[in-house]
Amino acid sequence: MTVLPDDGLSLAAEFPDATHEQWQTLVSGVLRKSGKEFSGTAAEDALSTALEDGLSTRPLYTSHDPAPHTGHPGFAPFVRGGRPHRGTAGGWDVRQRHADPDPARANEALLADLENGATSVWLTGVPASGLARALDGVYLDLAPVALDAGAEYADAAAELLRLYAERGVTGEQAAGTLGADPLGHEARTGVESDAAPAAELAARCARDYPGVRALAVDALPYHEAGASAAEELACSLATGLAYLRQLTAAGLDLGQALGQLEFRYAATADQFLTIAKLRAARRLWARVAEVCGAPADGAQRQHAVTSSVMMTRRDPWVNMLRTTVATLAAGVGGADSVTVLPFDEALGLPDAFARRIARNTSTILLEESHLGQVVDPAGGSWYVERLTDELAHAAWEFFQEIEREGGQASALRNGFVRDRLAATWAARSAKLATRREPVTGVSEFPHLAEKPVVREPAPAPRTGGLPRVRRDEQYEALRARSDAHLDATGARPKVFIAALGPAAAHTARATFAANLFQAGGIEPVHDPVTVDADTVAEAFKASGAGVACICSSDALYEEQAEAVAQALRLAGAQRVFLAGKPAERTGVDAHVHVGCDAVAVLSSTLDRMGVA
Repeated sequence: MTVLPDDGLSLAAEFPDATHEQWQTLVSGVLRKSGKEFSGTAAEDALSTALEDGLSTRPLYTSHDPAPHTGHPGFAPFVRGGRPHRGTAGGWDVRQRHADPDPARANEALLADLENGATSVWLTGVPASGLARALDGVYLDLAPVALDAGAEYADAAAELLRLYAERGVTGEQAAGTLGADPLGHEARTGVESDAAPAAELAARCARDYPGVRALAVDALPYHEAGASAAEELACSLATGLAYLRQLTAAGLDLGQALGQLEFRYAATADQFLTIAKLRAARRLWARVAEVCGAPADGAQRQHAVTSSVMMTRRDPWVNMLRTTVATLAAGVGGADSVTVLPFDEALGLPDAFARRIARNTSTILLEESHLGQVVDPAGGSWYVERLTDELAHAAWEFFQEIEREGGQASALRNGFVRDRLAATWAARSAKLATRREPVTGVSEFPHLAEKPVVREPAPAPRTGGLPRVRRDEQYEALRARSDAHLDATGARPKVFIAALGPAAAHTARATFAANLFQAGGIEPVHDPVTVDADTVAEAFKASGAGVACICSSDALYEEQAEAVAQALRLAGAQRVFLAGKPAERTGVDAHVHVGCDAVAVLSSTLDRMGVA
């Protein structure tokens, strides 16, 4: 065996470095084969993916991509993490959410969680009067408690502090968050709440409970109203700054005020954007603290929650995959606490199985993947560093706009935030409607025969403020119409797939059409496998369908589509579609193709078939 000398030579030393321009030339050649003429930077731009906030993901990043120095883990600006190490026993705090308003049932669920992997609890539904029962048997000196009581935050906080004293938990042992968030409550409900008790709680915690934070800066109301990542960050910065002003005006020094805030962000299945968002959030908050004159000795405390916007009601099992990716991103991004919403969150109160899967998601990533033992795993990635920087700049720009409006409270009350978020969600809704942003199990690969997952209804969410949106809402409305039709008639509305020619000619478009119509709850009937102008009428009548979609190759469309469409009309088809881009073909009413407005097509089709 030949042993290479250890002289520091690279194994690639004899190969010349490829230049960026050479790579662009190769890309241009590939694009040219697909009929697209681009060269140089234009070729690279053609492969870029547009994101919200005016950002984009490029196909190639190199060491030449500009990004500021990110410092070191545990040091300002804390981009690389709030601590200088991650190799602790826990990695991150596994914080389980509990929304059951029944204190006894909540107690049973949270004890099970704490005994099986959760390290803290987040109470969002238990009333202040029920906290003692809900926390019965919980070692409050070991398990941090995060409260989220809306306008009743003062009463809930007083009760938790009373329980600390009653159970002999000292101020140094207590840990958690009292959850005072007047602006977050106003964003959710449109109702102003008294902010004075928040300052009093902060002063008490700073004096007597060093491990307890009084205020939560909850960015979820903005995320759940359709905010982009930058808008979510900007609203959190503006809210946090408003609280700093309030607390310092009440007598706390700046360091004490900073220590009373915990920030809550959404983690989505877009893993790189989530990683960049959490890293950018720490950098931005460090900048706010610096401008306010605070020493750079503490990072933003972060609580990441898997996004409710991405959770679907149909095929909810897929939500397990979404939350796994989101949890990984939250961990890689450096969140201090992570809440994994159960896969059935959109359907009501989760059952024991769903809660178990939720807490085990973190356990697997921590114990089996050892994710918590790595400091800033994404650090040094040219893509992540560039995305973090661009996102931080976009968020800072909107933050400044909010400040020019008079701050977060004024921007909420004058409609500035609502209008901005509505415009962002409208643009995203268009992508969802055209399936440019696919939702697996809903707009892509739906399963009409799936058995519904039924859960006990959860308490009604707070309403009256910013709207609450979900990615599946447009398709859910269509599926609900189909369900009602099924209940009333015993069958779903149907579309007949009129496939022409051999399987090789029609399979791709027949599969596309079946997938499309099922997204609206319209059942495809593809029997027989192949038809022509002579057999299609009989097959259509036998299918029980109200509409039809012709599927085949362009060549067979030229030969047969017009005659087949005419036969379908004579057989009673209310509407005849053709799968493929519009062309000079007569006899069809509409075309369905990649990028078409699926929601509009499906809604109008259900209307035509009389499905209410």
